[in-house]
Amino acid sequence: MKPAPFRYVAATSLAHALALKSEYGDEAKFLAGGQSLMPTMNFRLARPMVLIDINGIDELSGIHLSETAPTRIGAITRYRALERDAAIAKTFPLISEALPEIAHPQIRNRGTIGGNLSHADPASEMPAISVALRARLRIQSATQERWVAAADFFLGSLTTDLQPDEMLTEIELPQPKPRTGSCFLEIARRRGDFAIVGIAAVVTLGDSAQCIDARLVFCGVGEMPVDASEAASLLIGQTVTDDAICAVAASAQQMIDPGGSVHATADYQRHIAGVLTERALTAANRRAHHGQ
Repeated sequence: MKPAPFRYVAATSLAHALALKSEYGDEAKFLAGGQSLMPTMNFRLARPMVLIDINGIDELSGIHLSETAPTRIGAITRYRALERDAAIAKTFPLISEALPEIAHPQIRNRGTIGGNLSHADPASEMPAISVALRARLRIQSATQERWVAAADFFLGSLTTDLQPDEMLTEIELPQPKPRTGSCFLEIARRRGDFAIVGIAAVVTLGDSAQCIDARLVFCGVGEMPVDASEAASLLIGQTVTDDAICAVAASAQQMIDPGGSVHATADYQRHIAGVLTERALTAANRRAHHGQ
């Protein structure tokens, strides 16, 4: 398949890219990694009139870590760069654990974190992780900028809060609290495929080893990342035991409404969600005890 004819423009700066988006609105698409955009164009599911290439804009790339401030990640930072970054692995092991599950190395060499979040595939891993890590997203247009919580960014399948003249330019991650553990697990038809069910779990313990915070976010079981942290909150204020985790898993199963697919029935997805919840929370709690 070949894409419909389009105009190609290589933006020379962020201001240039945003000015072009302001001019063309929904008729223009940003080109970064292109790992989702190009297949949809080749199948003519997307027919942008203009492609704005933002790969040459250095200010949109890079990982900026600090021990005292939130971590900032440029939107066109490649997944492979995140995967190979030792500081990311140390500070945000949830990201490092999930990245090998995202497609294949060749795709991660080109795919960008901002492009993936903007595409908003409900089975994709990073949208769920961004919600679980309480990320904030920097949104810019030619005339203004705003910050949006990841939990409010995803509005539906392939649908986000982005307006026609806006670009997601940066991802901000708050510093994890001490004694925080996390775990990402997923079941897919084969490694690299989208998750049939995926889960990101985060547990934070207090000085007395009681749970003071717990988060649970699914991918693949709804039209967007499904935040089941209300179920995980059953752990707060108590010592995390196997029985308590089982209660969370039962509650989480009731909070999701999977649609099923050609690869899995809704009942199977719900069952797997319960199993993964138990395993992920158990691992996150164990890692929190070890300060991981």
